[in-house]
Amino acid sequence: MATRRSVLAGAMIAPLLVAATACEGGPMETGQPEDTKDPAVLTARPGAADPGPATMTGVSALGVAGTRDPIVYVPESLATDEPVPLLVALHGAGGDAQGGLSVLRAAAEQLGIVILAPASRGGTWDAIRGGFGPDTAVIDRALEEVFSFVPVDPERIGVAGFSDGASYALGLGLANGDLFRKVVAFSPGFVPPGPQNGQPAVFVSHGTEDTVLPIDATSRRVVPALKRRGYEVVYREFDGPHTVPAAIAIEAGLWLDWTPLPTP
Repeated sequence: MATRRSVLAGAMIAPLLVAATACEGGPMETGQPEDTKDPAVLTARPGAADPGPATMTGVSALGVAGTRDPIVYVPESLATDEPVPLLVALHGAGGDAQGGLSVLRAAAEQLGIVILAPASRGGTWDAIRGGFGPDTAVIDRALEEVFSFVPVDPERIGVAGFSDGASYALGLGLANGDLFRKVVAFSPGFVPPGPQNGQPAVFVSHGTEDTVLPIDATSRRVVPALKRRGYEVVYREFDGPHTVPAAIAIEAGLWLDWTPLPTP
């Protein structure tokens, strides 16, 4: 499969509603019976992978969706004789799987991180406009497929995203903190309402000159709300617009590799 890199589309098309209430108090009420799985909750879990003769490297389609199929990137330098870290990377509004992959691909190659990059069913992720549903179903199937041939370390699984993808990563990460130990949100808008499971660590970055998702209405509200709920948060503001600077991407990559970060 071609390994072209595309520009992340990050325009937030949902209203700027910072769901601080989703981070205050207890888990969100869903109105569903207790024995019904919430659509935000993923069921795929790593197990004994069967890589066959050799684990494929580079970018590959997973074949789990008829359109906008998720892709997986396995670094050429990756040693799969022991469990490896996995990152689910989510694109911005109007983007695609390649867009989700592009921002952290260089860091993933250097650090030996496998990246799963799904694509939203619509123009953006379902929970941005409504509730979790079709997108999480595809992500769940994609994770099951990756777990079947890549020996993933269950203690080193994360989810990341940019713009709308960052908001979705926060909602999905908090709902699946027992799976995703770390959540990276590059310039998020809000936290989609949903259940809260586990206590993942969170990395948030945002540009002070962001005119798409202004920082005062977004990350400067989201981060304190997360901290009040007891989440461990690394927060980086930078002078710049709605983007992910290379230095921020590298720092997030190091953080995802469980490397302690210096105090700024």
